Amino acid sequence: MRQIKRTSDMHPLTWRIRKDQQPVFLKEYKNTNGYVSAEQTLKSMTSEQVVMLVQESGLRGRGGAGFPTGLKWSLMPKDLSRTTRYLLCNADEMEPGTYKDRLLMEQMPHQLIEGMLISAYALRAYRAYIFLRGEYIEAARNLRRAILEAKEAGFLGKNIFGTDFSLDLLVHTGAGRYICGEETALMNSLEGRRPNPRSKPPFPSSIGLWGQPTCVNNVETLSNIPAIFANGTKWYKNLSKSVDTGTKMMGFSGQVKSPGVWELPFGVTAREVLDEYAGGMKSGLKFKAWQPGGASTEFLLDKHLDIPMDFSSISKAGSRLGTALSIAVDHRINMVSLVSNIEAFFSRESCGWCTPCREGLPWSLKILRSLECHQGHVGDLEILLNLCRNLGPGKTFCAHAPGAVAPLKSAIAYFREEFEAGIKSSNIYEDSRVIVGIQPNLSYVKSTTT
Repeated sequence: MRQIKRTSDMHPLTWRIRKDQQPVFLKEYKNTNGYVSAEQTLKSMTSEQVVMLVQESGLRGRGGAGFPTGLKWSLMPKDLSRTTRYLLCNADEMEPGTYKDRLLMEQMPHQLIEGMLISAYALRAYRAYIFLRGEYIEAARNLRRAILEAKEAGFLGKNIFGTDFSLDLLVHTGAGRYICGEETALMNSLEGRRPNPRSKPPFPSSIGLWGQPTCVNNVETLSNIPAIFANGTKWYKNLSKSVDTGTKMMGFSGQVKSPGVWELPFGVTAREVLDEYAGGMKSGLKFKAWQPGGASTEFLLDKHLDIPMDFSSISKAGSRLGTALSIAVDHRINMVSLVSNIEAFFSRESCGWCTPCREGLPWSLKILRSLECHQGHVGDLEILLNLCRNLGPGKTFCAHAPGAVAPLKSAIAYFREEFEAGIKSSNIYEDSRVIVGIQPNLSYVKSTTT
């Protein structure tokens, strides 16, 4: 496996990480130019100039959607008479197979705080929250210590760096629901409500947390901000091998020799990440398929490993970059069992707000489990594909269901024979009815009528 020498000019997110993997707290962070970017920005730039510079940098959201960060900031109201504005850091990170934000928060808490300080100044937000996944105990402890250190040093609180800007920053630990990764569900949870997504419009930039203008950004997104202001937009763009600018936390998990996460430039190929950084598959195992960015992304094949890891290239291949932490599937894994496990998670994590998601995901899981036990019925695959269409983008209240069925649809497309093998071979009567165009027997589906 390639040994990475981390430098400030090539690895803006991770160059400060210690070899012993202990957290970098205030004294050490300041000794490596910590909070210099924040001080210079608050003292020499207007909020509008900060937003424009982030737009110029080309920074895109690192939570999965890839929305341009500067554009998102520019959507906040220009009218400053509504003085209550909020910045929310989405640190829920419930996507299976994803752990990049955990690394940054546990080992570099002050980098996130500095990024939030500059971002809040750009948004004219005087209160900010880190909505943290409840299971991230160590991250919560390190963030709270770092926030206390920053307050004592005058980097948070009133009149920061002698300016008229003030910021309160709080950590809020969630109760453990995947749907809280959706920004409006996150806001409902933070307000003490059930974490159901909200209807959009209105969008959070106009009516968000407690009805006030709100901007939600991911941990990795915000952690990029200090380096951009320290080194400039031209430097940041030149880090990349792609049209997407900067670097990205990327990784591979599954049965690979050295699973992990690395900061790499956009545009490296997935094969390079798999072979040179993750060490390739474990001895005796053959590569079968992979998901580019977490469990909610479509499966791809070996032929797709040479595609650059960036938003547009992965999209053209039929999947999503997502969080860019890939999952490798080896030749021993039955895709029906794997997808059944994935759908079990997403079915359980549905908030139940809209009917297609609430009813469709358990239905797909029931069929998958019957196929897994070789008790499937003729017509099951057609039902599953129909569910994928009816749970796709634009058919449900939020993006939970479309993300849930994405791996299912792609698995059927690439490995249909494994799904067909789960259909009972003795089902001759049902086979004949399908041939003459008669609806297959669906009596095994539990009725929801009274």
